[in-house]
Amino acid sequence: MSLKVGDKAPDFNVSSDTEGNISLRNFKGKKAVIFFYPKDNTPGCTKECVQFSESIDKFTSAGTVVIGTSKDSIESHVNFRQKHNLKIYLASDSAGSMVGAYGVWVEKQNYGRKYMGIERSTFLVDESGVIRRIWRKVRVANHVDDVLEAIRSM
Repeated sequence: MSLKVGDKAPDFNVSSDTEGNISLRNFKGKKAVIFFYPKDNTPGCTKECVQFSESIDKFTSAGTVVIGTSKDSIESHVNFRQKHNLKIYLASDSAGSMVGAYGVWVEKQNYGRKYMGIERSTFLVDESGVIRRIWRKVRVANHVDDVLEAIRSM
């Protein structure tokens, strides 16, 4: 089953590098941007996380939390945060329960080789836990601006 706009966002309980375990319930009453990225310290993922971090004040003033999620370990997230001065939540879904629930664990292909990996995706969830916007196969350029515009139009 693929999630769609209007669906209740799946709750999750995953480790965070700064807050211990976090879940969607922790942020009830706030909007949430939940974005999934393949791997810490890779060019596109780093750029995406840095851009969300650079705009964190705009998200915060709009009553929105930003959660970047990958299957990387907490240790990897800690190093990633420190190296790039990240200001967003980083969630570690090493077991794959969250990426599975959101339907972003997909078959990918690179140079003819097929493998399973995270599809770069973003979900905008409203204060009551309903998905209001979904971006799949995200291109990093201008993505943060698109997400902020969607929040402003809610």
